Amino acid sequence: MDMSLVMQAGSKSFPNWGLFGSCFFILFFGGFPMKDYAKSAKAIIQAIGGEKNIARLIHCSTRLRFTLKDPDAVDFKTLKAVPGVIGAVNAAGQCQVVIGNDVVEMYDAVMAELGDALDGAAADTTPKAKQKWYQVLLDFIIAIFQPLVPAIAGGGILKSLLMLVAMFGWMSDKSSTYQLLNFIGTAPLYFLPILVAITTAQKLRVNILVAVSIVSALVLPDMTAALGKGITLFSLPVQNITYASQVFPAILCVLFYSVMEKYLTKYSPKAIRIFFVPLVSMAVTVPVTLLLLGPAGYTFGQGFSAVILFLFNHFGWIATALLATVLPLMVATGMHKAMIPYAVSSMSSIGKELLYLPASLAHNISESGVCFGIAIRTKDKTIRATAISAGISALFGITEPALYGITLQNKRALTSVMISSFVGGAFVGIVGLQGFALVGPGLASLTLFVDKANPMNLIYALIGFGISLVLSFVLSLFLWQDAPAPQTENEVAPADPTLPSVETITGGTVTPVAGEQVALDQVNDDIFASGVMGEGLAIIPNNGELVAPAPGKIIMVADTEHAIGLRTNTGKELMFHVGIDTVKLQGQYFHALVKEDDAVKAGQPLLEFDLDRIIEAGYDPTVMVIDTTQPETAHALGTNMA
Repeated sequence: MDMSLVMQAGSKSFPNWGLFGSCFFILFFGGFPMKDYAKSAKAIIQAIGGEKNIARLIHCSTRLRFTLKDPDAVDFKTLKAVPGVIGAVNAAGQCQVVIGNDVVEMYDAVMAELGDALDGAAADTTPKAKQKWYQVLLDFIIAIFQPLVPAIAGGGILKSLLMLVAMFGWMSDKSSTYQLLNFIGTAPLYFLPILVAITTAQKLRVNILVAVSIVSALVLPDMTAALGKGITLFSLPVQNITYASQVFPAILCVLFYSVMEKYLTKYSPKAIRIFFVPLVSMAVTVPVTLLLLGPAGYTFGQGFSAVILFLFNHFGWIATALLATVLPLMVATGMHKAMIPYAVSSMSSIGKELLYLPASLAHNISESGVCFGIAIRTKDKTIRATAISAGISALFGITEPALYGITLQNKRALTSVMISSFVGGAFVGIVGLQGFALVGPGLASLTLFVDKANPMNLIYALIGFGISLVLSFVLSLFLWQDAPAPQTENEVAPADPTLPSVETITGGTVTPVAGEQVALDQVNDDIFASGVMGEGLAIIPNNGELVAPAPGKIIMVADTEHAIGLRTNTGKELMFHVGIDTVKLQGQYFHALVKEDDAVKAGQPLLEFDLDRIIEAGYDPTVMVIDTTQPETAHALGTNMA
């Protein structure tokens, strides 16, 4: 079903609010035309510099993330125009192509197009362009923590749903079923060090199974019990740390192992390398981690969470409100990913998060409300379709389509989002809203705010949800304004009303060439400026196409193709002369699309010319449109083409 039909049907029955019915109809039953992912994938690859420019490709919930050998080779203008691409930006050392809800399908299409291009050596190629240290750090953080989110979110939401059903008395938290499901939800967070070992090893390109084996030693039940009793290693005391759910000790552990593996692989005899490298790596890395790296990582993680708690305790709701306000800009640049390590650390150390998740709730729902408001206010069908789709995504916690499709393209929309985010963030900050699962807050994930010890926490989340949605919706209704209709391809920019109009000179309604109209007597050619050839107009072109202003017949094409004559069906004889003294180019940079005696329609292309090359050659590209039907100047049509 075509989306426009859905919206038309909704608008006839419900002039405004029918759009919401359309939104949810589209969400659950589809309604967008089928997209040619293969064609778009080819265009994306070409725009980023071809498959040879791709070192690595991953995707998140809304973006294709390309690590490129030469980031400067990207043609962003072409890339953003590819069907299915909402936006594109260089951030965190990657070329990030925003797709939205179709990111999985587009990723599959790109990978199918690339084939084996990313296998083997191609995938391991280091980008040629040097990155700044903070770009390298952010890329490292994203590569480690981004893949963890689905598992942590799934487990967290499962636990929150269990708490919700227990609060309503639908299941006893003492039952074996509850306990079993709760164990499943706990597993991702408990074994977080092992998950981190996998993603870190993948990023560092070391043996994943050895890295997992090393980190697993830290979370062995027997190891935990021994550390609790107090043990020594080489007569050195080992600090009692429970490594389950810890992030930073595992990262430092795998970093150290990566150095060991590379060093041992380089110097060990090939005949024994298969067992000698992992043997020595494990035997050295685990003790070093227990004595030094583990305590250092644990202290860093605790300090990381303590800093955020300090800010929250001392600045309270202001910190939440300000974070919610700037989140649109952080998400647009990918900087919000820097909050993931803190959120994971906070979740693993204190079992909840007080700042990022509440602020994200206010921001996500504000994006949604603004999109729905704009969908009602705008008269542009394309913007309306984008706003509906983006609004639904934001309602469920995915804001990139809204940001790149709507918010960042219009200051009034961005203003509405930021005001609403601040107010919503202030409310959830004042009431002390807490999140208990690391997932993007939205309609389907509100259970992440379920707190068995404080049932009002979910109520506060619902109120914050409502404040952000309603306020952003109302603000967008008042602040949104459609942009002025863009100039068509053959429309002249508004000119001085004293200048002759296109209709007056040509008798037609189509402008021969897009650009800025100037007075004919101002052109740098005495013959044309004096009016001796006839009344007319001059246009400084902004593209290289000349079209017929009215239907008629071609009566002349200059040998050098820089000038064309047209007799319209109303009897006007018109001359189109491209540039001053361009006859000297001898036809170079000009290509006539018609010949003498051809019948043409209004708007039909007559001539193509390379505007940039003409200017580079030092010629004035001004186009003269002259009415030569006056008896005294009619002869000029065939004799004055200079």
